[in-house]
Amino acid sequence: MLQNYQVRLNIGSLHAQIQRSANRRVIFTLSGRIEAEDVKDLRQLLDSETAGQQHLVLDLRDVTLVNEGAVKFLADCEAASIKLENCPAYIREWIERVKGRTRRRRTR
Repeated sequence: MLQNYQVRLNIGSLHAQIQRSANRRVIFTLSGRIEAEDVKDLRQLLDSETAGQQHLVLDLRDVTLVNEGAVKFLADCEAASIKLENCPAYIREWIERVKGRTRRRRTR
């Protein structure tokens, strides 16, 4: 059983649709641009869902543009066991570079 509702973030042109399933999986389908300015609102939205120990997924299929702040946020999401689905190749590559820089800093 899925419960659907939409949330619109008022910063920039980022939109999110949220799907909840009976098995405690919550999918955030994001579309538009994700910019550093959107991260605070998006993080609050995700934090409200993790309070119930949900299995969170970010579906990035319709994301058209990200900036460095957004990529760092997405890397943090993965580190926190939030799954990124349908991640465009250029975003995936950028996330991996950010992760690589973080690892190198930790080993110094």
